[in-house]
Order: sequence, then structure tokens, then C-alpha cells
Amino acid sequence: MIDFDAVFTMVVVALVLIMLVVTRLSADIVVMGAALVLMLTGILAPEEALSGFSNTGVLTVAVLYVVAAGLTETGAVQWIAQNLLGRPTSIRGAYARMLLPVGGLSAVLNNTTVVAMLLPAVQEWSQRQRLSSAKLLIPLSYMAIVGGTMTLIGTSTNLIVGGLLKSQKDVSLQMFDITAVGLPLTVAAALFIYVFGKRLLPDRPGALEQLETAREYAVGFTVLPDGPIAGKSVGSAGLRNLSHGYLARIHREDHLVIEVTPETMIDPLDELVFIGAPQCAQELRQIRGLVPSAGDVDKLPVRFAERRLVEAVVGADCASLGKTVRESGFRSRYEAVILSISRNGEMLRGKIGDVRLRIGDTLLMETGTNFVTRFRDRRDFMLVSNLTDAAPANYRKAPWAILILVAMVLLNAFGVLEVIQAALLAAAAMLATGCLAAGNLRRHIDLQVIIVIAASFALGEAMVKTGAAQIVAETLLFDGVGAFGALTMVFVVTVIFTELLTNNAAAVLVFPIAMAVADSVGANFMPFAIVLMIAASASFIIPIGYQTNLMVMGPGGYKVMDFIRIGVPMSIVSGVVTLTVVPLVWPL
Repeated sequence: MIDFDAVFTMVVVALVLIMLVVTRLSADIVVMGAALVLMLTGILAPEEALSGFSNTGVLTVAVLYVVAAGLTETGAVQWIAQNLLGRPTSIRGAYARMLLPVGGLSAVLNNTTVVAMLLPAVQEWSQRQRLSSAKLLIPLSYMAIVGGTMTLIGTSTNLIVGGLLKSQKDVSLQMFDITAVGLPLTVAAALFIYVFGKRLLPDRPGALEQLETAREYAVGFTVLPDGPIAGKSVGSAGLRNLSHGYLARIHREDHLVIEVTPETMIDPLDELVFIGAPQCAQELRQIRGLVPSAGDVDKLPVRFAERRLVEAVVGADCASLGKTVRESGFRSRYEAVILSISRNGEMLRGKIGDVRLRIGDTLLMETGTNFVTRFRDRRDFMLVSNLTDAAPANYRKAPWAILILVAMVLLNAFGVLEVIQAALLAAAAMLATGCLAAGNLRRHIDLQVIIVIAASFALGEAMVKTGAAQIVAETLLFDGVGAFGALTMVFVVTVIFTELLTNNAAAVLVFPIAMAVADSVGANFMPFAIVLMIAASASFIIPIGYQTNLMVMGPGGYKVMDFIRIGVPMSIVSGVVTLTVVPLVWPL
């Protein structure tokens, strides 16, 4: 007879999965709430429910944020990229330059950090070389993902599974223990993209035009009746020689002026629509007699001297997601006014207040000086960047940051220090050498990710303690399935969980199931743990499954089908390589 606690635990886990998929509640709130329920019902003791917060894998993830921050603030990754990317003349030449270096960087840095730092560099690089960014940004994300499977610190998933193995199986993984499977997987992924990427990735007409408009916006400015521009021609008003944009059309009362010439006269209250780079709006803000057409600009509760232009990509936890800008109260909620919206590389026209926001929309906003600080560490927006007053990277410290990273890797690789010890020493060195300012320390640590990971341990603990994991494992296993069939099943289940949830949540939830499956078929648990580790990172099909895929979706102008077209064969390649190599290295 099935135990009530096991049934209740499975119900709680199922509700967590449903809430993470269909609601917009913050992931940390959902998972912490589930841990609290399991604790209050007596299924878990307080120390069991909170054990994840003392797990070395979780703590290592937090410390590595500090190490990555030192590399970010010194511009070390950009410095490396500039020296590696070179000047290719074809897409395949670009792949040859980019793929393996990105995978290598991701092996020693968090893959989200790698993509965030290389994304603008690859965009600028592709524009210089007149190559389509749509051919390069999905490969950037995919190689950052697979590159993270080469070392224990390559992605938080590896550290979490390593922490679970240590706490539950007393097995300690060293830095390069998983390289035996991660390296061939990375090479296979690079070869696949090199051969098929050009064919499978979107080939949009006018590559240069597509690239140049990827971060362009249409911004509207109204002519003040008593300003110096009203009554002048476009040419005499100085609106034909802008550095970052051009005057595309004029909305005048009930008609539209499309053919704008230098002799076109400007009437009071005309709405002038400019198209250009994000900096165009800043340039126009300096022209007397023009004010942004976005009606809420004057209501923004921020002094003019403290206003800044900010560019941000809408994230999964944005409170305005799925609502129009007007009905969501965007200005009041975020103390920001949207000047323009770009979606899938195209400028959205029409009234901004009527636009329903989607994940991946790129917003050009006017807001206060503290907006970037407030939302950099939250999931409302991704890639929040201040277009003005951005602090330059301290390149003088870049060699120090790289040296510290190399020392951290070597100290663990040669068994001198455990991963957590080497990471702590590297973080301290980043602060001591000035690669990272102490005042910037907290904003670089993603507390939401840490809380989600740590709280997820409570769910895994409950599934083991109540026997729920064993029940799920026996349900999944059908008659006659052998050890290899069970291993394949664990890979498929983990990939599905990762696509629907997050890589870390998938790893923690499937780990007890994988261990129970191994026990049921009488197999060694290590190959199941390694397959779980790799599969939890193998999110290539649905862009919402992995942060790096979402990060490139907007700048690359991608649609979901673009990911499916290349992501399905990419998942098959990763499955074939993983399921071939793992049993050879860790026998069943």
C-alpha cells in the first residue's frame, strides 16, 4: 500500500511543476513555499528542509558569481574575445573562430556570464565582417551550454549534482572528472553547428540590413507649439544631420507625411517619428522644442537631471508580461517610460500603450539612474544596460583576473584544494587585487537562483525519505528494460524537465528518481548521475528552457521555430554522444 506521505510529496512536487510552468510567480517563492509546506506537515524536519543552504555545491555557485564578476568588471572575456575572433569572411569561417573558444570559456565560467559578455562583442564583430548575427547567436548560446559540461564548475547544474553525490553517496568529483564526456560532446556540437548551422539557422534577406536594425527603434517626439522648431523646415531645424538616426515620417493631425524632405515644414504638435540606434533618443532629448511622444514621460517621478536611457530585454518574471503597457501600469510599477519596443529584430509601430509585452521584447526606456542597479539582479528584465554613463571596463586588471581564474582551476585540478576552497580563494583574490570593487559585490550574486537551488533540495529530500522517488522510478520502468534502456529513459525525462522548468530544478528533482532507477535495475549509480548532469544542461529546443537561449532570442530576431529546427537535431546529437560515452567511462 502506498504511503500517504509519498502521495502528498508527489502532489506537492506536481503542483510546483505546474506553478512554474503556467504561472508568473517567482520561482524562489514557489519552491520555498513547497519546502515550507513539507516542513509544516512534518514530512521534513527543519534541518532537512533547509539542508540545501549548507550544501557545498550551492555555496560554490554563489562564490563563483564573485569570480565571474571580477572577469566582467575587468573586461577580461571581451579582451580574450577580441584576440580570438579575428576577421573571418564567411559563416563557416566565423564558426571556426568562435565555437570552440566559447565552449572553452564556458568550461571555466558560468555560461550565462559568457553569453552576457560575448553577446555585444559577437554582434559588433558580425556587423564589422558583414555577417548575419542570426547565424551566430544561437550557436553562441548552444556552445556556452555544452562547454559548461566539460568541468565541474562549468555550470551550476554540475555543481549541484556534484553536491548531491557528495551528500548522499559520499562521492567527490574533481574539476575534470566529467571532461571525458563533456569534451567529446562539445567537439561533436561544434562539428554539428559547423556543418549544418548555416543550413538550419534562419537565412533572412539583406543580412546587413537585418543586422543593422536588430537594435534599432522607432521613437516619436512631439513638436512644442512655442518651441524654436515649430514653423521651420526639417533642414533648417537641424533634423537631417543626426548622428544616430533619421526622420522617417511625420504624424500630422489626421494624416501621415511619409515623404520627408529637407524642405518639409514642421507644424506645431506634429509627431516626428525617428528611426535609429538607441542613442538616437538621447540625441533628440538634447534638441529644444522636442519632447517624447510617450505621454507618460512628464509623469515620470524622476528629476530630469537624474534621468537616463536604459535598454532592457523583457524576462520571464516581468509583471507586465502578457498585458498591454497601459493596462499593466508599467510606468508606476517600474518608474520607467517605454519610448520604443523592438521584437524579433523588428521595430514595433503603433501606440506603445497598446502593445502586449512578450518575453524577449527589447525596450528602450527613460528612467532614473538607479533602475539598472534595482533590476540587474531580478528576473523582470534580462540584459539591463544603461546606454549613458556606463563605467568602462578596467582592462589594466584583466591579466590579473585571468591569472586568478587559471590558478583556481589548477589548484583544484591537481587536488591541492577542493572546489569550494579554490573558489573562495579566487573570490578573495579578485577583491584584494581590485579586479572587483567590494561595493559591487552583492549586485553580482543572483540570490534568486541560489534560493531556488537550495530550496529545491527539500523536494528531493522528501522524495527520497517518503519513497516517492522509488514509486516514480518503478512507474517509469517497464518490463524487460535493461540498464542501458533505463539510462536512456533518465536522459529523456531530464531533458523534458529542463525544457519545461530550469536546468537546476530539473537536476534536483530528477536526481532521486535517477538513483532509484539505478537501484531498480541493479546498475551502478554513477553513469545515471553523469547522464543526469549532462541532460539537465541539454536545453536546445524551447528558448524558455535556458537563460542563454532567451538572451539571444531578441538580438538575433529569432522565432520559436528557429530553435526547434536546429534544437531537435542538436538534442539528438547530445543524447547519442552522452549515452555512448558515459557507459564506456562509468560502466553500468
